[in-house]
Amino acid sequence: MSMNLRALANPFTQLTNPNIPIPWIQSIGYTTDANGKRTPTTNTIGGVGQVQAMSASDLRHVDMLNITGVLRSVYWFGSLQSVVRVDQQGGDILQFPEVPGGPIRNWLVTTVIETWPQWSHVIVTLQAS
Repeated sequence: MSMNLRALANPFTQLTNPNIPIPWIQSIGYTTDANGKRTPTTNTIGGVGQVQAMSASDLRHVDMLNITGVLRSVYWFGSLQSVVRVDQQGGDILQFPEVPGGPIRNWLVTTVIETWPQWSHVIVTLQAS
């Protein structure tokens, strides 16, 4: 039996940073037409996550990967994925505002920091569209 540390910590982190509802556009692969053009296949699921600023260790991690752009750290109840080439899947996308009260934006899961049976910690990058 594994301990769900996220479930234990979440009530305390919500005192200063509440969870928010976030649509999750889950990548489930792609289809290929007769001309060889690939079209992503997705499944949209509702979920709840906690968006945070990048910690010092998160920043060191993405610096080593040479990832740039507007980044956020997200704790999620469930298993988010970045690009998984062996499974021929693209990265998952989360939809939430860049700033509270702002317009909803698309954020690509670019790095999975931690993944456990009940929760995951990921780095997301703001997308142009």
